[in-house]
Amino acid sequence: MATTSTDALIVACPHCASLNRVPREKIGAGTCGRCKNALFAAKPITITAANFDAHASRSDLPLLVDFWASWCGPCRQMAPAFEAAARQLEPWVRLGKLDTEAEQAIAGRYAIRSIPTMILFRKGREVARQSGAMPERAIVDWARSAI
Repeated sequence: MATTSTDALIVACPHCASLNRVPREKIGAGTCGRCKNALFAAKPITITAANFDAHASRSDLPLLVDFWASWCGPCRQMAPAFEAAARQLEPWVRLGKLDTEAEQAIAGRYAIRSIPTMILFRKGREVARQSGAMPERAIVDWARSAI
């Protein structure tokens, strides 16, 4: 039986940002058709200008982005909780970290004024925003309630 667009999701590869069609029943598994790396690793990916649109707009998975900077104490404090949240939210939500110092244009596009700030994107649209460091359970609960 052929897979139709209703029972498959488009998933951006966390390594090369290529788009892959993944059957819903196999979500969480599989490798990229282009680079052959795993599509899911249950950890946040690095978001850059080069891969932002593939993950935020073209992938069917919601994208939860942690806007952070290396000099930010609360950002560093929240990093382990965000990493742990990825293990709970994947494969249904992709988590990514965007360094606001390295990617100032994207941070400016979304008017990031304080960090850490998390934004949940779905098909290119911001659906929820939360500023301030949060523990793992709060990140997971907030993301699930916003989807």
